[in-house]
Amino acid sequence: MSKQYVVVGGSSGIGFELSKQLSEAGNKVTVLSRSKGELDSLSNVIHIEYDVTSEEEPKIDLDTVDGFAYCPGTINLKPFHGLKPKDFQYDFDVNVKGAVKTLQSVLKGLKKSDGASVVLFSTVAVQQGMPFHASVAASKGALEGITRSLAAELAPKIRVNCIAPSVTDTPLASRILSSEDKKKASGKRHAMNRVGSAQEVAKMANFLLSEDSSWMTGQVIGLDGGMSSIRPL
Repeated sequence: MSKQYVVVGGSSGIGFELSKQLSEAGNKVTVLSRSKGELDSLSNVIHIEYDVTSEEEPKIDLDTVDGFAYCPGTINLKPFHGLKPKDFQYDFDVNVKGAVKTLQSVLKGLKKSDGASVVLFSTVAVQQGMPFHASVAASKGALEGITRSLAAELAPKIRVNCIAPSVTDTPLASRILSSEDKKKASGKRHAMNRVGSAQEVAKMANFLLSEDSSWMTGQVIGLDGGMSSIRPL
């Protein structure tokens, strides 16, 4: 049976791959993003132009929503002494405030579903102390707190889970993965000896949105090539 999903940031990277997987399964997908990207290549997809840093509330006219994924993120890597309050504010606006605004806009629709699921995205840098990650880890850490709080508040009607990836080969990470040498160097920091792909992370998000994960909520899942728990020799 076709379901209705909302993917914020669904025109690029992990969000696009998730939108693609959902639409190819015959579901209806509403994507909120600043640009359409390659969304015209997908069927059953409606695009709403929206910037998550805008003060305007998103306009989503859906009666029932079966799943929601918030995919925007930041990679603002600077030494702590070089970070300004505006850097922390921007990361918070994108990673936390944007998620809150868009999720609240579809909450009534999620409550009307028979088995709704919410997927948020954190980073391995919240659980693993990493230099130059103070700003992004602070905002993503807040998102992990929201994940657990909402999972408790919205259960059993709506499940809420979070994926915490390590560096993934997406447009967002293009600056730090701009060459094969940089990809190899980054890959060697992981036990699996490579960086992740957008398709892999999207498959995990798809699983969390699906009924196959119907007994899972309040979890922060490390999809990180082993970085959060093991070290290669």
